[in-house]
Amino acid sequence: MKRFAALLAILCLSCFAARPAMAQSILRDAETEALLADMSHDIIIAAGLSPANVRVVLVNDQSINAFVAGGQIVYIHSGLIDAADTANEVQGVIAHEIGHVVGGHAVFQNDGGYTNISILSLLLGAAAMAAGAGEAGTGLLMMGQRAAIGKYLAFSRVQESSADAAGVRFITTAGISGKGMLTFFDKLTAQMHRYGYYATASNPEIDPFAQTHPMSADRVRTLKADLEAAPSWSKPLDAKIEQRFKRVQAKLRGYVAEPETTLRRYPTSDQSAPAHYARAYAYHKSGYPDQAAAETAALVKTAPDDPYFLELEGQILLESGKPAEAIAPLREATRRSNNQPLIAATFGHALLATEDKANLAEAEGVLRQAVARDKENPFAWMQLGTVYERKGDEPRTALATAERAHLMGDMRTALVSARSAMANLPQGSTDWVRAQDISMVAQTAMDDEKKRRR
Repeated sequence: MKRFAALLAILCLSCFAARPAMAQSILRDAETEALLADMSHDIIIAAGLSPANVRVVLVNDQSINAFVAGGQIVYIHSGLIDAADTANEVQGVIAHEIGHVVGGHAVFQNDGGYTNISILSLLLGAAAMAAGAGEAGTGLLMMGQRAAIGKYLAFSRVQESSADAAGVRFITTAGISGKGMLTFFDKLTAQMHRYGYYATASNPEIDPFAQTHPMSADRVRTLKADLEAAPSWSKPLDAKIEQRFKRVQAKLRGYVAEPETTLRRYPTSDQSAPAHYARAYAYHKSGYPDQAAAETAALVKTAPDDPYFLELEGQILLESGKPAEAIAPLREATRRSNNQPLIAATFGHALLATEDKANLAEAEGVLRQAVARDKENPFAWMQLGTVYERKGDEPRTALATAERAHLMGDMRTALVSARSAMANLPQGSTDWVRAQDISMVAQTAMDDEKKRRR
């Protein structure tokens, strides 16, 4: 039984690592996404890619990490944003991850032969155990796994070093200082020392060749000369980007951290915009709507036209049970953000939450525009479905439900709802064709899942 458990653990590790984004939640915020897009824009161009095709996505995970999983999406953990001192440090990480994108790297991809070694060892081990040679079979399994893991680790270190070199090239070509890249590696080095990843007198057995990444101090030594030689090394940091980063960082801390932690980090004596942001979320999470409203009022007073301050004011009013009062700031936030889809979806929600039929037509227009510009927003699809339901438009209610279920990975609901929409929409219409597409994708996904279970 223990042998089976060990083998199962290895297999489970492989399966989990191959689908990292599926096990974690994505955090979406209009201000944060705009900042990450602006921070990465010149780096993406320097890499020879199009900013229209590359996305930097925030993952709700407090570990200090970032990764790619195939395609042109860079995933940044919320813990990394929290740990960074500057936007420039995050830019260094983004440049490194774009190095993985350009290099075609992905988590546990089937390259380098290590997967074949692992599978071969499983087959040989299983055959030996079936023949009655249990100990020999186990030995073959473990030897094969060690060989596979060893080859994977070496392969991974090569990828990381390649991404480092590419990241240096991209960030310097973009005219951005590489100081943040080095200071963030210093953070990683300190963390690795703290958790015992470096050999010391008390812990001499750490093997640098048993790591997936080159040890951080070694990476710094390798990269420092190239970064310091670049014309952009002494270039001042972008003051506006850094200011925006502090706002986003504080907002994120207020959203994900315990309120007590946030209020200690941002005491009331701190009257900066980031502090007001963080405390607004902390008070809102703690169930103190008046204090939260006071913090957002202080923000709006300093910049009455800032769409993100207005968005927060409206959001807190809406979630405090005051949808009618939320409409004005959210309408203005939507207008001043050029109908940013995430903000517009919240505005549409506020209009619906009033339960006033007079607001239904405006809600439909706002939400239809929101999903047209951002089809990957389940919340907006849910609100649009509510509009259609209140209008008695059952086919489009079903289609909106199918869209949302498809985005959430609920393929059974997506299939049923898409077929219901198709049955009642004009055949060949745009909505009918979209329902057919979702139906086909959902059916294929369910069929593939059945095959995997066999």
